[in-house]
Amino acid sequence: MTDLFLDLFRLNNRVLAAGDRLIAGLGLTSARWQVLGTVIAADRPQPVAWLARDMGANRQNVQRIVNDLAAEGLVAFEPNPHHRRAQLVVLTGKGRETFDAAMRLQAPWVDGLAEGLRVEDIATTHGVMTALRRKLEADAREPD
Repeated sequence: MTDLFLDLFRLNNRVLAAGDRLIAGLGLTSARWQVLGTVIAADRPQPVAWLARDMGANRQNVQRIVNDLAAEGLVAFEPNPHHRRAQLVVLTGKGRETFDAAMRLQAPWVDGLAEGLRVEDIATTHGVMTALRRKLEADAREPD
C-alpha cells in the first residue's frame, strides 16, 4: 500500500501539472477547474464549506479559489436562506462556458491517456480508489 500511495502522490502531481498546461489558455488552473466542476456537480447552490467537503479539501483554500473565480465572473454569490453569512456559490454563464471549453480540451487528452489501457483495468482501479477514499472519509468522521 505504501508504494501505491507514493505512486498516487506522484500521479496526482503530474495530473495537476498537465491539467494546468491543458487549460492555461482559458485562464484556469486545475484547482479552479476542480472547483467549477464541483459547483456544477452539486444538485443545487451550496456554500463554500459544503463544496470543500464534497471535494475533500480545506474550506479556506476553496474559499480563496471561489473568491478568485467570483472576481473573474465565473461564479457569483447568492443569499443563503438557511445561513446569513454562508452565501451560496452559483455558476455564471461565463463560468459554464469556461468549464465547457475546458471539458472540450480534456476529452481528447484523456482519450489519449487511456490508449492501450483495458476498460476492465480502469474499472478495477477506479473501484479500489473509491473503496480507499470511502475508508478514509469514514475514518475522518469518527471522533478521536
